[in-house]
Amino acid sequence: MAKNNTTPRKFASLAEGLKAFGGPPPQHPLITVMNGIDSNTVFNPPTESHVLSYYKIAFRPNIGGLLRYGQTHFDYNEGGLFFASPNQILAPNENESNQPACSGREVAVLMHPDFLLNSPLSAKIKKYEFFSYSVNEALHLSEKEKEVILSLLRNIEEELGNRIDELSQEVVLAQIELLLNYAQRFYKRQFITRKTINSTLLQKFEQLLNDHFDDEKKSYQGIPTVQNLADSLAISPGYLSDMLRTLTGQNAQQHIHDKLIEKAKEKLSNTNLSVSEIAYELGFEHLQSFSKLFRNKTNETPLKFRARFN
Repeated sequence: MAKNNTTPRKFASLAEGLKAFGGPPPQHPLITVMNGIDSNTVFNPPTESHVLSYYKIAFRPNIGGLLRYGQTHFDYNEGGLFFASPNQILAPNENESNQPACSGREVAVLMHPDFLLNSPLSAKIKKYEFFSYSVNEALHLSEKEKEVILSLLRNIEEELGNRIDELSQEVVLAQIELLLNYAQRFYKRQFITRKTINSTLLQKFEQLLNDHFDDEKKSYQGIPTVQNLADSLAISPGYLSDMLRTLTGQNAQQHIHDKLIEKAKEKLSNTNLSVSEIAYELGFEHLQSFSKLFRNKTNETPLKFRARFN
């Protein structure tokens, strides 16, 4: 019996990706606005798993049930943005294959990494963590926020539709960077307006850390990673860290380190275990790594800290 081919299809170029979406050729070989702000094109996504070779910044009236990340419930009724980066896999939701893919038209900027070459944004774009978010962590837009984003998308489309000259790339990149900065601002607003939901996630995150270090069997499995904790909360590592940073001022890795130091202090002050034994119980493979972290966080060695209790 033949095996089903589940290998995601990779779109090597914008032209190939647009063709799969049923769209026209790109306005520029390295960047285009798919579906246009004022066009009547209907969004028809591919029905197969696919891998992007370009950045995608997409506005959708809704995202409910479109991809396998699950159904999203928006805070507002004005649609939302999601971001994807090169080599990210997108796929239809297998559980909702009989549902309409989208109740509205997707408008998206598709941008090949080569378009960013020799520009400051080429390195700066990596600081925007939301490119690593899952679709169910999309940016929910208010009416005013939607107007800002669609205005910028329209500016990009109009610039690409004009005669290309030596300033075209610089103008378009300026508009894209402005869009990304607005998205970053709006995400910070979203973390605040969804404070009840995010506070619950924070409590669950802290409980996961407590459970790990209170369970000796788990501690011997090693130090918990941001990826594992995010998986347990059904969110992406980037979203987890950005949410925590907004709520507490620290990212996920810093929270893990703080919990490690808290538990280390308990063991150093309340047990007769050697520093090596404590490091091992906390999940460290090497004593030097534990000692270095402890010294960086407390400005003293584990032995010096313990001496204060003897």
